[in-house]
Amino acid sequence: MDPQPERVANSITIASYVRLVRGNRNFRRLWLAQIVSEIGDWFYTLSIYTLLLQLTGTAGSVALALVLQVLPQTLVGPMAGVVNDRLKRKHVMIAADLGRCIVVLAMFFVRSRSMVWLIYPLLVLETTMAAFFEPARTSVIPNIASEGEVLAANTLSSATWSVNLLIGAAVGGVVTAFFGREVVFGLNAISFLVSAVLIGGMRFVEPHAESAAPLRPRDLVDFSPVVEGIRYIRNHPTLFPAVFAKAGELMIGPSWVIFTVMGTREFAIHGHGINAAGGAMLGTSILLGGRGIGALVGPLIGARWAGENDRRLRLGILFGYLAISAGYAVLGASRSVWMAAVCAMLAHAGGSTVWVFSTTLLQLHTENRFRGRVFSADLSLGSLTFAVTAYLAGRFLDAGFSARRVATSTGLFMLVPATILALGLRAGWSKRNLTVS
Repeated sequence: MDPQPERVANSITIASYVRLVRGNRNFRRLWLAQIVSEIGDWFYTLSIYTLLLQLTGTAGSVALALVLQVLPQTLVGPMAGVVNDRLKRKHVMIAADLGRCIVVLAMFFVRSRSMVWLIYPLLVLETTMAAFFEPARTSVIPNIASEGEVLAANTLSSATWSVNLLIGAAVGGVVTAFFGREVVFGLNAISFLVSAVLIGGMRFVEPHAESAAPLRPRDLVDFSPVVEGIRYIRNHPTLFPAVFAKAGELMIGPSWVIFTVMGTREFAIHGHGINAAGGAMLGTSILLGGRGIGALVGPLIGARWAGENDRRLRLGILFGYLAISAGYAVLGASRSVWMAAVCAMLAHAGGSTVWVFSTTLLQLHTENRFRGRVFSADLSLGSLTFAVTAYLAGRFLDAGFSARRVATSTGLFMLVPATILALGLRAGWSKRNLTVS
């Protein structure tokens, strides 16, 4: 395909988001499904991590849980990509939601230290379902939104993720502290059912599924479509750096371990009527709240500046990396939970910007028939680095390194992907743009 002119950086305003939600029924239902399921997920995730730290006493148990929540996405990614490029992505999302509902209900059996082992296979099953759901959700956005709405749709989805984190971290901590984890598990299971119903009501055309051959069981272990997808990414210089952008967010894996440990051991909230477990939950909630505010603000500000201009989207990814580096470097020196929350806010403003901008670049430059495989590769590469860095963070913490030192080291390591991207942009990645239908 012939290179096309650089897109104009049209500003994304509040009115853009209002028009999108009011005028696009399909996106509205997908957005509402995201709201209900993600709030339930944040309740649930916070409960799982603090439960593990409480029952085992080791940061490694939290790190292992995170690894099992992301690594299957790397292993299942190739299969998920093929499925999403052969079947209707709407049906894939509904099936994944129903599967996750069943998995979450099974968490009711974890009531003592002797049953902790059950958490791990359940997390693997839930993550496997997510590995099919997330590429499907991301892939359908260009089908239900016009080209001019794509960045607004991604930014609103990211902002919603952030608000959901704020609500889930704040309210989830309170609900767990005063009503117990069983209530949290039940709410999360219900949220997946509601999400499935909302997605079931979407009506849009999926041309990739209509033209694809029927999916056969042996196709799930046939890697020729995966090889074709890799070749497609390699031959499109616009896609190649964007598909690795999330993998460069080296703080995502350690962040969950660092925030859980710092919130529990250094910034626990003490007060009348709050026990040790509740204080740990609230301390962690404040840190996650700061993260959520940053993740909300970052893309909203960045989208106004970048529009759908390819060069600005790439520069935004670089600036995001630098913000992550600064936030985590200073996090290690924080002396109060509120200062730590501000550092988390700065870092994850950058991290969320990287996520939104790289996703938008991939959506704008990927053909519909390859979208499932491209976004599965995007998620798989990111999940691999999330898992590895989370595991290493847990090992260092259990070896005696302080959470502050691990946080500062994470910030310094973020200079590596920032430097690689800066060199790549200087070498000409930003000048070679391809537009596809």
